[in-house]
Amino acid sequence: QVKVVESGGGSVQPGGSLRLSCAASGVTYNCISWFRQAPGKEREAVAQIYFATGSPYYTDSVKGRFTISQDKARRTVYLQINSLKPEDTGMYYCAASTEYCVIMQAAFQYKFWGQGTQVTVSP
Repeated sequence: QVKVVESGGGSVQPGGSLRLSCAASGVTYNCISWFRQAPGKEREAVAQIYFATGSPYYTDSVKGRFTISQDKARRTVYLQINSLKPEDTGMYYCAASTEYCVIMQAAFQYKFWGQGTQVTVSP
């Protein structure tokens, strides 16, 4: 049984940091992406990592502040978020793919999703 479970969200002040975790069990993923969805907005991919190489990719708006990494043995992917801004607020989802991956692929290309973890950034 495939399970993708996120954790680590919370409420922080601007400038703070959070570390999100995504545990993927029952699946050997080719890539995992973190998506975020702000209220009233579409879900957007913010970071992606390839299992085999560990190569990370980011959307431009988070480069320099977000770091994606993985623990292969634990099948866990992390998203370190620094210098948080109010516009980072949203639900953060983890998605895993066992198929061929393209860089920063869209949400519809992922089959396995977690339930999301909320990140709220406010003074």
